[in-house]
Amino acid sequence: MDTQNTQTSDRIGFIGLGIMGKPMVRNLLKAGYGVTVFNRSRAAMDELKGDGATLADSIAHLTQCVDVIITCVSDSPDVDSIVFDSQGILNHVRPGMLFIDMSTIAAATSRKIFQALQTKEVSALDAPVSGGDIGAQQGTLSIMVGGEKNAFDRALPILQAMGKNIVHIGDAGAGQITKACNQIVVAMTVQGVAEALTLAKKSGVDGAKVREALLGGFAQSKVMEVHGQKMLDRNFNPGFKLDLFRKDMNIVLQTAMQEKISLPGSANAAEQMNALQAQGKGDLDFISVLTLYELLSGIGDSIVD
Repeated sequence: MDTQNTQTSDRIGFIGLGIMGKPMVRNLLKAGYGVTVFNRSRAAMDELKGDGATLADSIAHLTQCVDVIITCVSDSPDVDSIVFDSQGILNHVRPGMLFIDMSTIAAATSRKIFQALQTKEVSALDAPVSGGDIGAQQGTLSIMVGGEKNAFDRALPILQAMGKNIVHIGDAGAGQITKACNQIVVAMTVQGVAEALTLAKKSGVDGAKVREALLGGFAQSKVMEVHGQKMLDRNFNPGFKLDLFRKDMNIVLQTAMQEKISLPGSANAAEQMNALQAQGKGDLDFISVLTLYELLSGIGDSIVD
C-alpha cells in the first residue's frame, strides 16, 4: 500500500473496534494518521494503544478532539445512537468536521444522519466496505461511498489507507444501496459454491479438484477462491459472522419491499440463514451454509466430520 502522498493533517476518531475496525485503525496508524479510538469494550482500546492510538473516555470526548470521525459498528440502531444520543456526535461536532460511517446499515438511516449533520455544517459520507477481515487486515477493502463529491475528495486519502477499490457512487445513501447489492451477490455465490461442493462430496468426487477446475472457467470468483477453500478446510471461524450477514439480508429485503420489487434469491438465502441460526450457528462464518446442504443431503449432521 503506497502511503507516500497521504495527507495526515486531519485528526481521526474511530468508533467500533471489532473484527473489521481494529485492523482498519492499524492501517490508518501505519499511514501516519493520528487516531483516537473509542469502543464499548475497553480491551480492544488498550490493544490499539500499544500500536500508537490515543484512547477517548467517551464519544463526546472523542468528537471534541478530532476533525474526522469514522464509525464501523454492527447495525443501524448502533450508528443512530452514536450520532443522536445526548452524549453523541451531533451535540459535540464543530463546523467543518467530516463524518464517515463504514458500517453496513439502512440507506434511510444514512440519509437521516446526513441531513442532521448538514444542520451543523458537518459533511457526512456512508462508506460501507466489502472484503472481510482479510481485506481489513491487508488494507485492500472495496469501499462504496455515498455523499457529496467534495466530502468524498477530502476523505479519499483516508479511505486509501484502508482500501483499494474506492468508488464514489452518488448521493447520501448510495453507498449503502451498493453494499446491499454486494451482499445479494455474495450470499447467492456462497450458496452456489456450497451446493457445488455438496454435490461433489455426495458423488464421491474430490472437492479440492472440483474447486481447482472451476477456478479456471466462468465459475471463477473470489468466493470460490477464498471461501471455497475454507469450506474444504471446514474452517467456519468467523471472518464475517452469520448473524451479521443475516442482518444485512434484512436490509436487502426491507429495501426491496420499499421499492416494491421481488428478490426471490435473496429471500431464499435469508431463509437458509434463519435455519442455521435455529441450529445455533449464528456466531460462525456465513459459509457454514455448507453444513446445512450436507445435512439435507444426508452426508453430515455436524460441523466436524
